[in-house]
Amino acid sequence: MDIDQKGRCATRTPIRFRNARLLGCTALIALTPVLSFAQDAATTENGTTALEAVVIETSRGTLLNTQNDSKSIVATQTTGTGRMPTDILVAPAAVSVITSKEIQERAADTVEQVVQYTAGVVTDFYGSDDRFDYFDIRGFTPYTFRDGLAIGRTFAGVREEPYAYERIEVLKGASSSSFGAAEPGGSVNYVTKTPKSERFGEVYGTGGSFAHKELGFDFGDNITEDDTLSYRLTGKFQRADAEYDYSQNDENFIMGGLTWRPTDATSLTFVFDHLDKDGVPGSGGHPLGTDFDRDVFFGEPDYYFSETNRNSYSVLFDHDFGNGLSFSSNARYSNLNDGFGSAYIGSTPTDGSTVAGRYFFGNEKSTEQFVIDAHLMYEANFNDIESRTLLGATYNKYESYSDSYYTSAPSIDWENPIYSGGPGAIPPYASVNNDQQTTAIYLQQDLTFFDRLTVSAGLRNDWLDLSETDLLAGTTKAADHSEFTKKFGVSYKITDELAPYISYAESVAPPAIGADPTTGKQYEIGIKYQPDAFPALITASVYDLTKGNITVFDQVTYIPQTVEKVRHRGFELEAKAEVTNNINIIAAYSYIDSKIVEPGGANDGHRLMRVPENIASIWGTYTLEGEGGRGDMTFGLGARYSGAYFTNIENTKKSDSAVVFDAAFTYKVQENTTFQLNVSNVFNEKHVASMDSGAVYYNPGRSILATLRQTW
Repeated sequence: MDIDQKGRCATRTPIRFRNARLLGCTALIALTPVLSFAQDAATTENGTTALEAVVIETSRGTLLNTQNDSKSIVATQTTGTGRMPTDILVAPAAVSVITSKEIQERAADTVEQVVQYTAGVVTDFYGSDDRFDYFDIRGFTPYTFRDGLAIGRTFAGVREEPYAYERIEVLKGASSSSFGAAEPGGSVNYVTKTPKSERFGEVYGTGGSFAHKELGFDFGDNITEDDTLSYRLTGKFQRADAEYDYSQNDENFIMGGLTWRPTDATSLTFVFDHLDKDGVPGSGGHPLGTDFDRDVFFGEPDYYFSETNRNSYSVLFDHDFGNGLSFSSNARYSNLNDGFGSAYIGSTPTDGSTVAGRYFFGNEKSTEQFVIDAHLMYEANFNDIESRTLLGATYNKYESYSDSYYTSAPSIDWENPIYSGGPGAIPPYASVNNDQQTTAIYLQQDLTFFDRLTVSAGLRNDWLDLSETDLLAGTTKAADHSEFTKKFGVSYKITDELAPYISYAESVAPPAIGADPTTGKQYEIGIKYQPDAFPALITASVYDLTKGNITVFDQVTYIPQTVEKVRHRGFELEAKAEVTNNINIIAAYSYIDSKIVEPGGANDGHRLMRVPENIASIWGTYTLEGEGGRGDMTFGLGARYSGAYFTNIENTKKSDSAVVFDAAFTYKVQENTTFQLNVSNVFNEKHVASMDSGAVYYNPGRSILATLRQTW
């Protein structure tokens, strides 16, 4: 396959699934406790007492209720610890939920920005490389899921559109017994926006830095008078540049959903979404030892692209049989074509010359995936014992074709840059077909004694059928693995507001052909506080996790190195609180002691790359209530600190430590009309986020966005 100078992705013949079968339906459900926020009483002029509306969050069976996510930054239930909606207070694991309200008030435009204020999460470590969502959880690259169905790793994956999701759940620690393949550091579950049984909507327009122009909408209503059929339509259309010369950051996203509720016990939802992105992979880096502005570009304008085109079709089904027995099944089919290409700085001279060496690097990929999960859930009460049992199965069929291109590029004088054009037609240095098929069965059990002590257990077995064909050599390698993982946890409510917990969990991730699967295990203890006086959740946790059978790709040389195991021990503290009607606070702190363990090896005792010892963040908002003709004004201010981290396995190169400030202002123009201003990196703080053998990459610079939003 050729690459032309304009850098367009060639179109492949679609991959065909031969025998993608729906596994037998199974499933779910039951009642989940209702959580009510306390009412605030106020006395009116005539002496009567007026109560604010009670916000009630309920779930039926394994259907997570997200109605409150657009109204509050504090979530009280999650499916991030398993497939059963669980009160976060008693879930024996550290989990963070970023609701759509928080996403909106911070104007988080990428998942990487969404999780910036989350304990245990490190972002921006590849600086101006914009190909993927770069973030690690507890020092390891996470796997992602959508409505409990596997997507894949964030690294080398699609940059998801946050506007598609009602919430984003971040589970810290090993989780394979709940969802399947995952790293031991943690996983992310995206919860899709689906139709509601009421009329609602919003439309907004955004403009700002880097010629940013954006239009978005999200609305829905009932189609039938009896509320049995509802729809939802969500979209975002963006035309913008990035902060580098010759760049672009365009996107077309559209998602439509239909929900049918033939009875109170049954719901069937279909969602289609299309994601089309036309951007750039990043700046290409700046020469070592220089201090250029972020917008200076040393790549090639004629070979500078990053394109994504994906269609997804999802079906979500739920039925309550009554008497504690329920059934649920989610399925998704998606096809993706994406690719990128750019010239990168590969070497910086040390003899006083100002001519940097460069190379062309590109990739084209097409993938197809069908994944289905089905499970049964049974709830029962035995005197003072509450039992929830979940039995399910998952099938995941994934196939991809990938061509990678690499060749030397003409050098460039950074004091007098002259562009030389793209690489022309070059053959791929690697052309690979990957075919992966995973089948799994799992069992989850929760027992609650006297409404105080909760014991949780999870068991899962995954059968991995892997095949890799080298299309250039015409050879095929295959491997089969059977992997068993488990988790156990105990939580005890000392009071209705305070609950300590302890847990053990395991993880497993698919290996390269010829290697053993990557495994992980974690021990964790923690305590959670959820006050009755106001919506809040405070979590403190201490953990010890180990990842074994791993291959590490050095961030400097990009050469794989085998490491016996990596051990991370850490402490996390996170708080989300709506302290009063006009004060909200989000705060997080994380400490990680990272150690590579390979006795006698050259890197024994070193820290893993991209793992700072300390990270911390705080975000707060204050609302000044309107008076007379002036509407409510909300002021937001945040700060993010990251300690320095090593960028190579030898621990000889490192990033800079830094503090970055963000700010926001929202003004209620009318009852349903708001003006919002967001500034990311207020002081345009600049530091080295990544460094390899040839170039440095800086953190993102200041961005200012203004949004006018109308709701109904």
